[in-house]
Amino acid sequence: MALLIALGIILEVYGLLDARHLLNLARSYTDQWWLILILIALQALLFTFALAGSVFLWVVAPLYPPVTATFILTAGGLVGGMGAYLFSQFLTEDWIKKIEKSHTYRLLHQQDNFFTLFALRVFPAFPHAVVNYSSGVLTVKKSHFIAAAILGIGIKSYVYCNVIYNASSTASVEELIDIKTLGPLLILSMLSLAGVVIHYRLTRK
Repeated sequence: MALLIALGIILEVYGLLDARHLLNLARSYTDQWWLILILIALQALLFTFALAGSVFLWVVAPLYPPVTATFILTAGGLVGGMGAYLFSQFLTEDWIKKIEKSHTYRLLHQQDNFFTLFALRVFPAFPHAVVNYSSGVLTVKKSHFIAAAILGIGIKSYVYCNVIYNASSTASVEELIDIKTLGPLLILSMLSLAGVVIHYRLTRK
């Protein structure tokens, strides 16, 4: 990714690449229904094998309005997340049988709740692969996993997509790392984790 970005900057500086023209050309295909399916499928494939599916944020967000882009990213993240969940169980089936009675495994398994998963999903830059694969290994409830994925990825994607889509037209990409953008996500994540801690302490008592 770093090499591709550097190459794009060099080509732009020397007039060999017109980023605005390419963006407008790509947007001319966004009314094709098959493009949405391809973007979702590619994300799902990468997420399933713990690869960088999140990179599609930079592909989808400049092309589609924030609501549409959010749907594409959430659908790809959810399908890929379920793929990774099932694939991790397949890879570690024998290993899980050996450790499922251990204290550590049972302690982690007890943290199977929606709010923990949601907090990790919505936290800026937290890797989805960690959530997907650990959820599969710990066999968290699919209802918690799916709900947290839809809401967490959806909320975070909309915030980012809104900034990137506007940045491709008028605003600055620097807004993506501005506290006004990341602040609400951080607060939402911290409140969710705080709720988990309070609930854990009350339950333990």
